[in-house]
Amino acid sequence: MKSLPIAMFAFALAALTVGSNFAQAQKIDLAFGISTVDAPGASKADSSHSPVSLTGGTYPGFSGDVQVWHNLGVGGEIYWKASRSDYANTGVNYRPVFYDINAVYSPKIATHAYLELVGGIGALSSRFYTGTTCGAYSCSNYQSSNHFDADFGVGLKLYPKGGFFVRPEARVYLVHNNLEFSSPRIMRYGLDIGYTFGGR
Repeated sequence: MKSLPIAMFAFALAALTVGSNFAQAQKIDLAFGISTVDAPGASKADSSHSPVSLTGGTYPGFSGDVQVWHNLGVGGEIYWKASRSDYANTGVNYRPVFYDINAVYSPKIATHAYLELVGGIGALSSRFYTGTTCGAYSCSNYQSSNHFDADFGVGLKLYPKGGFFVRPEARVYLVHNNLEFSSPRIMRYGLDIGYTFGGR
């Protein structure tokens, strides 16, 4: 299961590359962002979920998309928690990582503004730092718990000058079987800075 997030990210990069070949003169967006997350509190956990909330923390990340037809495109994103947190005061640190591949719809709504609607699938990979273990080919200082997710979101791309944009955005992640945390529902709010190649 450790290879699932790596495989998904590789697939996202391949999709962007293939999409760029088909897009020819269409536009490509690349961005870096900072986010935080909000999720139901520990007290909201039901009997099948651990009373640990994912709320808070700083999540840096990268995203990119390729417009393949009119205002429609395909994109990928990866966001991870910048610092580790103590899991339920057990002394075991963890770090969540979100990977997603999305369909993107981005119509122009004003001279320097584009709406961005996204939806897709991916995974939440929670890395638990339990000490170094070695396999046949490599060693790792964490174990991953990977869960499939569906994500939906909205953003507003604002172009202050040329191809440079800032994009406030929000995402909802619905994480299947997210038993290590208080809820299957997680919200991410952030601000990205990026550049559009190929014109607007």
